[in-house]
Amino acid sequence: CWGPAAPQVPGSSCAMPALALLGLAALLGLGAGAPLCLSQQLRQPGDYVLGGLFLLGCAEEAGIGGSSRPNSTGHTRVSSLGLLWALVAKMAVEEINNGTSLLPGLSLGHELWDACVELAGGVRSSLAFLAGAGGACHASCNYSQHQPWVLAVVGPHSSELALVTGKAFGLFLVPQVDPLPCPGPGPGARPGPPQEPLTLQVSYGASADQLSRREAFPSAFRTVPSDRAQAAAMVELLQALGWSWVAAVGSDDEYGRQGLHLFSSLAASRGICVAHKGLLPGPGAGGRAGALQALLGQLRHSGAEVVVVFASPGAVSALLRCSLHCGLPPKVWVASEAWLASDLVTTLPGMAQVGTVLGFLQRGPPLPALASYIQSRLALAADPAVCAALGAEPRGLEEREVGPRCPRCDHVTLENLRAAGLRHPQTLAAYAAVQAVAQALHRALGCSASGCTARAPLQPWQLLQAMRNASFEARGLALRFDTGGNVGVEFRLKLWVWRGQRPALRTVGTYDGRLRLLRSRLRWHTPGNREPESRCSRQCQPGQIRRLKGPGFCCYDCVDCTAGSYQRHPDDTLCTPCPQDQWSPDRSPRCLPRTPRFLAWGEPAVLVLLLLLGLALGLVLAALGLFIQHRDSPLVRAAGGPRACFGLGCLGLVCLSVLLFPGQPRPARCLAQQPLLHLPLTGCLSTLFLQAAEALVGAGQPATWAGWLQRGLRGPRAWLAVLLALLVEAGLCAWGLAAFPPEVVTDWQALPTEALLSCRRRSWAGFGLVHAANAALASLCFLGTFLVQGQPGRYNRARGLTFAALAYFATWVSFVPVFANVHVAYQPAVEMGATLLCALGILATVHLPQCHLLLHQPELNTPMYFLGEEPGDAGGGETTRPHPGAQT
Repeated sequence: CWGPAAPQVPGSSCAMPALALLGLAALLGLGAGAPLCLSQQLRQPGDYVLGGLFLLGCAEEAGIGGSSRPNSTGHTRVSSLGLLWALVAKMAVEEINNGTSLLPGLSLGHELWDACVELAGGVRSSLAFLAGAGGACHASCNYSQHQPWVLAVVGPHSSELALVTGKAFGLFLVPQVDPLPCPGPGPGARPGPPQEPLTLQVSYGASADQLSRREAFPSAFRTVPSDRAQAAAMVELLQALGWSWVAAVGSDDEYGRQGLHLFSSLAASRGICVAHKGLLPGPGAGGRAGALQALLGQLRHSGAEVVVVFASPGAVSALLRCSLHCGLPPKVWVASEAWLASDLVTTLPGMAQVGTVLGFLQRGPPLPALASYIQSRLALAADPAVCAALGAEPRGLEEREVGPRCPRCDHVTLENLRAAGLRHPQTLAAYAAVQAVAQALHRALGCSASGCTARAPLQPWQLLQAMRNASFEARGLALRFDTGGNVGVEFRLKLWVWRGQRPALRTVGTYDGRLRLLRSRLRWHTPGNREPESRCSRQCQPGQIRRLKGPGFCCYDCVDCTAGSYQRHPDDTLCTPCPQDQWSPDRSPRCLPRTPRFLAWGEPAVLVLLLLLGLALGLVLAALGLFIQHRDSPLVRAAGGPRACFGLGCLGLVCLSVLLFPGQPRPARCLAQQPLLHLPLTGCLSTLFLQAAEALVGAGQPATWAGWLQRGLRGPRAWLAVLLALLVEAGLCAWGLAAFPPEVVTDWQALPTEALLSCRRRSWAGFGLVHAANAALASLCFLGTFLVQGQPGRYNRARGLTFAALAYFATWVSFVPVFANVHVAYQPAVEMGATLLCALGILATVHLPQCHLLLHQPELNTPMYFLGEEPGDAGGGETTRPHPGAQT
């Protein structure tokens, strides 16, 4: 806004016709500061009249908060931007009248009024537009035939005023449900037209989202996007730049409160925290300076480097002036469309120090003829003849009621209007609002190139039907009203770039439902053009989750995910456990597949056991070969002869059974492990049992049935005992496998990074079954030989058999607690070791001493020493006295 004392600078030329008009204007005294009659050009008669609500005057900031009675607040300054938009609407009307495509043979008039800063002035103008013939609006139950003064209203620019006038246009003249209903139509009466609002409102600047509610504002349209679209674009921008901790302020009016609410709700749904929300006090509010300082202090302490401002230009101007005075550090200001390009803000001194300012502006083609048109209007306004002709016309309703419609407009210059911004984005919106009404009127009247078919007075509700969901064009830009009366318009992201005293608006992105950001064109206020950061907490590293602090979700501590869990998304507040077939280390953003683990052949423990197996198998084979070589010797015959070789062969099979434990477990391997271990062990122990029985009989115990035992334990009957033991063990193994079958299991929890494959025992009862026969044979060996006394001059077989039984029990009894407590991965190795130790124990206590005698004391290998046969006995040999050093 500017006052009458503003400098009068002559306008510069833009085209040849403009130069001629400026020359004429100079001759007529335009450049000398003479008063104009521009205000008288704001009305024009026509067949159909459009109303216009434009902010032509600016009141001082005293406000009317202290008023106790209705009054008319005077305007001390002129709003150059509001006057510019009014002239744009006038230009659109004249283009339509001068053309023949829209309303051939008809003229469109206009009444462009001052909407005033106060709501009272805007409501007064709205009621005047609703008045019919004679300037009165009478109470009625049916306004379907009421003909208001204007067919449609272009404006207002303010959301707060548009909500009030929209109610008046949409609800004031709509029939209401009253306690005393109006009488209905008589019998035979024809049904009237639909009960619709009588006046349309097409705003070129009101962006409040509430105007989209058709039930509350059925006749409201606008040629600018709603605040919801702008708030969504802001949220997309914050997300694209990684700003999750922002402050938001709005002006204390309908526009600011609504925009602040929309932005806050959309930001919360997209994971953006609003560190502080505040309202900027309006003009005339008590303690305004203190409130602004308190708000700036809260912004300072919030820690937010980005401030979203949904406010009117006047409120933002006061905020930024105070921020410069209070020394607020530079920040990023995300501006709403209302103030981003406002000269009330951009011309403030020191604005280059506030930081980075960027925001979204409506995209639209420019109006290149606007400058020439304004020059022509100003030239006509300086012509005394034109002014005299306009002054001779009858005064309109506004002049009769409140005096001249805009006396301050008669002191405007081209430079004042040029400074307001001939390329302001809402300049096209004002032009499009007139075009939308004219094109709807074209459809409602059935116009064509030859003329319009309908000439009767058109009711506003008829025009409303032509406006709904209608498409129209404005300077080649295709627009369409949706069901809420909104148009879908693309935004351009603009950045303030300082060049001289005022910033230039650089395009750094676009938004049409999707943000396209041109990062290379961005310029920041930070050192080195570093992109600002605005977060409550630092970005967590991969593999860390957020432990929230406080009620919000933007302040948090970063906590490492432990092994076995991972960070699935960057915003996770809980670590996600890995699937059982995967693992993860500490602080991991992903899980890794587990590798199978089993007792492999190359492991050190297996290699040691294989060496032990080689030793045991080598000793068994050596003993077996030695026994076969001396198969007719008294020692071998005393050990059982073929049965001793059979026992050694079984002992070798026991050693070989350990080869079933290393390697990847298979079902067949798991089933074969226990039978192939315990059946050979049974064969070996059964031969030892027969030797124990012979030793017991040889000692004469028990005397009652020693003879029967001696006959039964020799010859084929001995083999029957071995076969019987094997059959019993085979039955027990089959029972154990049927009742408690081992299975291949995968243990996902035993090892941190691997999947352990093993043959699992279902029950210790199965273990006891397969060991039952062997334990019984070992017990009989021990009981049968423990009490046998060695005879002088004879080989003491009972002692070796006793120690063999003890070796068996020592091995397998100690195996149980070791196996139960060792890690599952090493249980097969424990069983391998127990098997080899058992075999080596039997070999060391029974067979190796006999091999020693065969190799190193052959003189003791006599029937008397081993068989107790005298010369002339069945052995057929002489009695040989024992060697003095013979073992007893």
